[in-house]
Amino acid sequence: MNQGIIPIREKRQQKGWRMTQTWEHLLFAHWAVSPEAIRSLIPAGLELDTYDGHAWISVIPFLLTRVRLRRLFPVPYVTTFPEINVRTYVRAGSTRGVYFLSLDTSHLLVTKIAEYWYRLPYYHTKMDLLVHADRIDFQSERFSAGADAAAFRGSYWPVSEPALARAGTLEHWLTERYTLFCQCKKTNGLYCANVFHEPWMLQRADAHIRENSMLAPFALPISEKPDLLVYARGVESFIWPLAKLSPFEGERSR
Repeated sequence: MNQGIIPIREKRQQKGWRMTQTWEHLLFAHWAVSPEAIRSLIPAGLELDTYDGHAWISVIPFLLTRVRLRRLFPVPYVTTFPEINVRTYVRAGSTRGVYFLSLDTSHLLVTKIAEYWYRLPYYHTKMDLLVHADRIDFQSERFSAGADAAAFRGSYWPVSEPALARAGTLEHWLTERYTLFCQCKKTNGLYCANVFHEPWMLQRADAHIRENSMLAPFALPISEKPDLLVYARGVESFIWPLAKLSPFEGERSR
C-alpha cells in the first residue's frame, strides 16, 4: 500500500474539465448478478452491459482527496473525506460507462453540490476511513432522512503486486471506464459526463467485511462474499461537465 497515487501525466492536453479529484485506497468489491435481477434499476435509454452473460454490481469504499473546482483554490475542510459507491455497468450506443445506484459521503456540502451539478443519488452518511501499515479500516452508516438504511464495516488490503489489467479481462472491463451516466430526478432526462485518469494499477485484495447492507435497498440475490476483490492505491482524475444524452444515443441503447 506504499506506492503513490498515479498523477495525470499530460495535464495540458486535458481541456474543459470542471472538477479534479484524487481517489485513494479503493476497494472494488464486485458481485456477478443475472441481468434480469438488475435491469429494472437501469433507466430506459441505457443498456445494461454484461461480461460473459453476467451483469455486475460493485461496492467501492475509498478516500477522496484534493477535491477542487477548476480555477479555484482548494476549500478548507472540503478537500479530503471518505466515500462509498454502489455502481453497475451500462452503455449508450458504443459508449461504455458506469451508472451509480447510490453514493454516500460524510460531507454534506459535497452531497448537495454533486446532486445539483451531476444529478447523482448522494446520501449524507457518518463514515470513517483509517489507513494502517497493513490494511484499510472503513465504516459507514447512512442517516439521511427518508433514505433506506445502508451500512458498511470492514477492513481490506492488497495481496499481490500492482499491475495494469490486461485488455479483455474482467478486471479491465470493470475498471477501465471513463463515462458516468445519470438521470435527473425531476425530468427523468439522461445525462453523461466524461472522466479522465491514467489506467489503474490494480492489486488482488482480501477483506474482512463485518457488515455490508449497501445492496439491501436493491433486493439483489447476491452471496455474502464478493466474487472479486481488487485494491487500487489511487489515481488523480478530471471530471467534465454533464452533457444531455441525445435521443439518438438513447434509442440505440433500448
